[in-house]
Amino acid sequence: MRPAAIRTQVDIPLRFGDGFAARARAFTFDGLVDGGEHLAFRLGERRLASRRDDAPTLVRVHSECLTGDVFGSDRCDCGPQLRESVERVAAVGGLLLYLRQEGRGIGLYAKLDAYALQDEGLDTYDANLALGFGADERDYTVAAQMLGALGVGRVALLTNNPDKVEQLRALGVEVAARVPTGVHLNETNAAYLATKVRRQRHDLELPAI
Repeated sequence: MRPAAIRTQVDIPLRFGDGFAARARAFTFDGLVDGGEHLAFRLGERRLASRRDDAPTLVRVHSECLTGDVFGSDRCDCGPQLRESVERVAAVGGLLLYLRQEGRGIGLYAKLDAYALQDEGLDTYDANLALGFGADERDYTVAAQMLGALGVGRVALLTNNPDKVEQLRALGVEVAARVPTGVHLNETNAAYLATKVRRQRHDLELPAI
């Protein structure tokens, strides 16, 4: 894996629809393997873990979801996870990596095509397969490159997805702990979340709804 380098960094004040605000330092990068415009946001004041004996840096690796992150779609839990992650990372100091991997890596139009197939009865993974894609095409190589460029050597990963942990460890990132997010369940996304538990081993305790 070739190294990436910081291209630009700039302060951005963040504010969410519920009024929560945080200050972030946003980073862009040169040399990312897929050529994508992925972003890192440093939140909070704590020093990032650069040595193996440092306490791990809390990191959220969040894949872009236009419908959930921007428009508040109830079909997924992405928007609430993003909002939760920014607050939790800002509280202790750490990083949010925002990866441009819409629709588990298949793109926005294909994701909406997959939604149409889900409305006909397929689950979220089988819909991707029916369109000729992998069930989950996300690759976290760029996340490992971004952490390297930022000098972060040890992380606590804020995720319910064991695949993120496994991929980052295989890429040489020391994942010292996995920290679960909350469960953002509603009537619309209940089947979607249950499918993530059943098909991809996501660590979610789903109450009845």
